[in-house]
Amino acid sequence: MTDLKPQQRDQHEQYGLRETTRRHFFEDCRVGLGAMALGSLLGDGRSASAEMQPPGFSPGSRGLHHPAKAKSVIFLFMAGGPSQLDLFDEKPKLRELHGQVIPESYVKGKRFAFIKPDAKLLGTARKFARHGESGAAISELLPHLATVSDDLCLIKSMATDVFNHGPAKLFLNTGSPQFMGRPSMGAWATYGLGSESQNLPGFVVLQSGPRGPRGGAPLWASGFLPTNFQGVPLRSGKEAILNLANPAGVDHNRQREFVAAVNDLNSLRHEATADPEIATRIASYEMAYRMQTSAPELMDLQGETKETLDLYGAEPGKHSFANNCLLARRLVERGVRFVQLYHTDWDHHGNAGFELGKSLEDRCRETDQGCAALIKDLKQRGLLDQTLIVWGGEFGRTPQGEDREKLLGRDHHIEAYTMWLAGAGVRTGQTIGSTDEIGYYTTEDKVHVHDLQATILHLLGIDHLKLTYKFQGRNFRLTDVHGNVMPKLLA
Repeated sequence: MTDLKPQQRDQHEQYGLRETTRRHFFEDCRVGLGAMALGSLLGDGRSASAEMQPPGFSPGSRGLHHPAKAKSVIFLFMAGGPSQLDLFDEKPKLRELHGQVIPESYVKGKRFAFIKPDAKLLGTARKFARHGESGAAISELLPHLATVSDDLCLIKSMATDVFNHGPAKLFLNTGSPQFMGRPSMGAWATYGLGSESQNLPGFVVLQSGPRGPRGGAPLWASGFLPTNFQGVPLRSGKEAILNLANPAGVDHNRQREFVAAVNDLNSLRHEATADPEIATRIASYEMAYRMQTSAPELMDLQGETKETLDLYGAEPGKHSFANNCLLARRLVERGVRFVQLYHTDWDHHGNAGFELGKSLEDRCRETDQGCAALIKDLKQRGLLDQTLIVWGGEFGRTPQGEDREKLLGRDHHIEAYTMWLAGAGVRTGQTIGSTDEIGYYTTEDKVHVHDLQATILHLLGIDHLKLTYKFQGRNFRLTDVHGNVMPKLLA
């Protein structure tokens, strides 16, 4: 590569790339950088772009910083903000004060998305019961989850900074409410650790519900990290990924020849420019080639037993949250590092069709069995002790109600809401945090979104302070300049 510019030559020397001729390059490498990408993917799961980084790359920041408790994460994202007051945080005093105007001391200086400060308090109509040895309070709307209550760690004191849906989802996923440029949690995890899967992406996204989540693809994007770390959405049905299948008349051998040829051309371009995104492109072609076989096999639930399908309430070929929960188990079985399931329409205001009545009941019915089944299935297969499960949304709902033509709902609430975790490294059978008598503010063990992010990385064996990437002149991390690991949550 004698024609490299000085800056390119410096980069090659920095990352140990020896000088060679184009002829020697292709004599030694059957498909050029494509073979390197393939070899790396079959090794530790990182593509060639992870080994030929731009100056922002910090090799010392990656890998395990301490022994990991979890190998994989399944994040069950309930998009829209589930009502903790109707599902997990029972407040008898709120029922007693139902219909009264909230005291001014609670809301002075507060902003709301839709309601006014003098909105009336809304006690839940849902019945609660205590379950398991832990005595966890769980609503009648979640009967299946109640059967695994001792496998849960409930956090009733979650807090966030952002009360609009799109920015709040971004904040939980990327550590920033800004719409562009920040890597998602799954991207950080796969950047730091790679993936154990040979034939599937390290970060996979599954969606259910009538539409996609507000915020869209930036929720699982790689941001300023190389693009091979972004989440890959899988679709239900025969074509899991659009444009993955071969065109008519193109068999497996011809497709292999095509990939090799394209990778060689990309290798020539990489030799001339030293652009790491070209290495990412090569790795993407190799992964897509292997996924032509692995993805259809993954998505085919016909091989699951009737007992397993019944446990989840899954139906092969159907687009549902239950099917996605079963797919999540199949993905972590195959070594995928981070799986994120989005289920939408938890935004229960007082407008027709989205109130705390039938709409909330429908969302719970669609997700409850799958969540409980995932825990049971992973447990009986010996996978729960290496898989971290996280459940929750971008924020909670207010103790005040909305009365629009007598259809009651709740507004967005960022001060205190509930999430739960289960699985690897989690001290289960406990409740962390508490709220005041009407569920407005946290009174004990406040857990900020950045604290949750730090703890998830910690369970994966990553120190959130050390996993960094230099971009635009400074080192960035998922938790930015915030976040503390939650010791009470750890087993």
